[in-house]
Amino acid sequence: MVGNSLKIHDIVIGRLPIYLRALTFLSAEGQEITSSHELGQKLGISSAQIRKDLSHFGEFGKQGTGYNIEYLSQQLQRILQVDREWETALIGAGDLGRALAHYGGLRERGFRITAIFDNNPAKQGQKLGDCVVKDSARMAEVIKEYGYRVAIIAVPAAAAQQVADICVEAGVKAILNYAPITLSVPADVHVQYIDPVLHLQRMSYYL
Repeated sequence: MVGNSLKIHDIVIGRLPIYLRALTFLSAEGQEITSSHELGQKLGISSAQIRKDLSHFGEFGKQGTGYNIEYLSQQLQRILQVDREWETALIGAGDLGRALAHYGGLRERGFRITAIFDNNPAKQGQKLGDCVVKDSARMAEVIKEYGYRVAIIAVPAAAAQQVADICVEAGVKAILNYAPITLSVPADVHVQYIDPVLHLQRMSYYL
């Protein structure tokens, strides 16, 4: 396995969770062995690309035999560091934040929201999922105290950069940003963006 993921192109890293999700579905169906050809057909990715992606991290299958689904899943979880549970801070308890707080799929995949913050006094003290919403004024204090490294930003665009600055200053290294704005963060902080409108606009081109 490659020790430093920075040596691997981010596009390759981005495909690994897709492979892991496909393997999870196959395992749930009772399947034990798969091949790059089968995965490629299911995912719309060439089998050669799948083999090339996996080869960056080691040899996980045998020619003519394929991949043991359980073993390959375990290895991908280890590479992606989701073979452990990441405590995650959620900033924003609006409609989106509430949905994320109740979404069980995060925990199933290694991320558990254990702190929620909002600047609206009417929302503070409410219980969302397993958490009680805290005043966002305490965000830096709590993130530092409990050592959060992962945060989800679900606030309006106008507040997102300030929230990101506080998170980074408090020690967060990975941010999932739902706000429709590009954040400015240090090079050692990784940001992923989710903006449904952008995806809809991309699809509408083809209509």
